[in-house]
Amino acid sequence: MSAQVQTSRKTVRDIAAAKGGTPLVCLTAYTAPMAELLDSRCDLLLVGDSVGMVVHGLPTTVGVTLEMMILHGQAVMRRSTQAFVVVDMPFGSYEASVEQAFLNAARIMKETGCQAVKIEAGEYAADTVRYLVDRGIPVMAHVGLRPQATNVDGGFKARGRTDAERNRTISEAVAADEAGCFAMVIEGVAEDLAAQITRQVSCPTVGIGASASCDGQILVTDDLLGMFDWTPKFVRRFADLRDTIGKAVDAYAAEVRGRTFPGPRETYALKRP
Repeated sequence: MSAQVQTSRKTVRDIAAAKGGTPLVCLTAYTAPMAELLDSRCDLLLVGDSVGMVVHGLPTTVGVTLEMMILHGQAVMRRSTQAFVVVDMPFGSYEASVEQAFLNAARIMKETGCQAVKIEAGEYAADTVRYLVDRGIPVMAHVGLRPQATNVDGGFKARGRTDAERNRTISEAVAADEAGCFAMVIEGVAEDLAAQITRQVSCPTVGIGASASCDGQILVTDDLLGMFDWTPKFVRRFADLRDTIGKAVDAYAAEVRGRTFPGPRETYALKRP
């Protein structure tokens, strides 16, 4: 029998144990180089279906496929060894039936090696969460603003601003929690609603456009780094890499056109005996 490989990667128990403690640091990752940079700095890396918009230029996340999520999940797993890795289940891969959800979730976990999957938790979600968890698949829920439901909601709009929306969001959150999700993303809701959900559910909550009262926070890494001209209201830019990259490319182009790059340091000379 071969020796068991030891790993320091965080587990589902580590994430669940963060409830009420030091906030979880979570970010998105879609590529191996970024995963390597973020790995030791984050508790959880999410291979989000936001990859469709951030990397592939899609207008929404609806066009993301299972194959895309697996491809990016594999890349992130290759260069991360410490953070807990969750892969989003894309639109159309889990809503039809619990059996469909299990087959696709199992495929994601087998082919990427990730530790969990995430689903957007509509009214149908509790049965799916329970079915997956009972069969060995950890599930992270997602309530509030649901990007995959943009066609129904009429765009990316904050949720929970009316009594009806608040009650529905709370109901969905409690149902997913009671069904066994180990953690829950709360996106784009009124601050007091996020705080209320965090108090009401037993699992840790991870906010994005929610509240500092959540048990953790997540942002799209490219937003945090300032890679886009426009970002949502809830994003704080911690860098301006778009400007930095633009200036670097401008300098490169000028040197290429001026025939000063490549120079002696960047070229090879014939070695004579």
